[in-house]
Amino acid sequence: MNIPLTTAVLILLSGAMLLARIFWDSIHSRLKFSLISASLALVLIQVFFAASKWGTTSDRLNVFINWLAVAAYELLVLLFTRLSPRWLTYFSATILLIPVFGASIMLPLAELFDPSSYKTVPIGGNLFYEVKPWGNPGSGNKGADLIVSYHPPIAPFLRHKVRVIPFNDRECNSNAAIAIPFPATKTVLGRCPRWPSESEGTVDKLFPLS
Repeated sequence: MNIPLTTAVLILLSGAMLLARIFWDSIHSRLKFSLISASLALVLIQVFFAASKWGTTSDRLNVFINWLAVAAYELLVLLFTRLSPRWLTYFSATILLIPVFGASIMLPLAELFDPSSYKTVPIGGNLFYEVKPWGNPGSGNKGADLIVSYHPPIAPFLRHKVRVIPFNDRECNSNAAIAIPFPATKTVLGRCPRWPSESEGTVDKLFPLS
């Protein structure tokens, strides 16, 4: 995660939304309606994605929608400050925006510029999985998440994350992890092979498909 890049983009987005608020009276009424409608739609879409674990099959598109929703939320809150009494709306806007700034720093903006592509592996029943490496800079702690998702036949561009199985490089070769579904018991097995320097075997983690 590139925190300086994320912070810079957040500042630029916030500045753009602040300018829109300052010059709001000079914006054409139709454009105002379009901006407010689009902002409400983006915020609702992102809330739905976050609450339901649905999203698109493109990680970059998911991140892009996430950041558009952040900008839309900021615009709506800043427009709220135009209402009276100003002292109350400004105070309320401050409370509403502080958590957004804190959470936005942790958003994976760097994925927009990540040249890596993660292979999806179908495992039947419209289920598939992908292995996404992660790491904590400075701590040397690395691993990968085995993400099992479902995509509906009528909308293959959408996916629903049904299970995330984490593996740490300290326990096994996380990049070689695989998922094995058991439809009869509605479970999925995450299997990660041990390192060649260790004894033969795998690290297995069984979870429900939910």
